[in-house]
Amino acid sequence: MSSTGSTYGDIHRYEPARESTAAAIAIVLLTIIEVVFVFLFTYGFVSGWGLTDTGNMFLGGILAVIFVDLAFILALYRKEFLPDVMIVKKRRRKWEDLYVREEDVDGNTLGDGAWEQVKRAVYPYYKR
Repeated sequence: MSSTGSTYGDIHRYEPARESTAAAIAIVLLTIIEVVFVFLFTYGFVSGWGLTDTGNMFLGGILAVIFVDLAFILALYRKEFLPDVMIVKKRRRKWEDLYVREEDVDGNTLGDGAWEQVKRAVYPYYKR
């Protein structure tokens, strides 16, 4: 992925959406099924199906089907109707995010040996 001449924020790749007719029909059918299940859940909720153990599990199952159906609708929409766009971003090394100078990348040692580290652990304000 070598992009010579690309600057931050440039669009590196743009592929338009396929917009297939089969996907549009599938989305419409899934939306109709979604509306039916939402109506069934709402009717069951208002009717008091959730007051019994079996009805409560049934309403939970309907709610799960609603969210799974919605996930399929959104996945189809993303795959078939949204363009594929890649934008160039500037990659930085991890130490640059911490505002560390290049000469301080490896860090500084706290003590010369194990005894110095023990002193520093017991008394944090110990000076060398």
